[in-house]
Amino acid sequence: QVQLVESGGGLVQAGGSLRLSCAASLSTFSIQAMGWYRQAPGNQREWVAGISNSGITNYVDSVKGRFTISRDNAKTTVYLQMNSLKPEDTAVYYCKATVAPMWRDYWGQGTQVTVSS
Repeated sequence: QVQLVESGGGLVQAGGSLRLSCAASLSTFSIQAMGWYRQAPGNQREWVAGISNSGITNYVDSVKGRFTISRDNAKTTVYLQMNSLKPEDTAVYYCKATVAPMWRDYWGQGTQVTVSS
């Protein structure tokens, strides 16, 4: 019953920006944390950024200072503002939500981000 719908991916030149969105469809559930992961062809899925229910954010070192994770006031949509994009940022980006009371992780379907040099 929990669905995550991602959008905002696309093709951008190096140095450009994209803003990813992940909207959660919920009933009476509570999102405890949300995060972004990415996976390039041939690579393992990599954690990129996360935000807790209290708003604490964390980032993988490679995106610090360039990416910003945030949530809306309802805490049902998470965003990833990506600035100063590099070709190595090219990947499929997935959002994840940790949901109570089940304490279960839900994943979005992914959105492609391609950064050209």
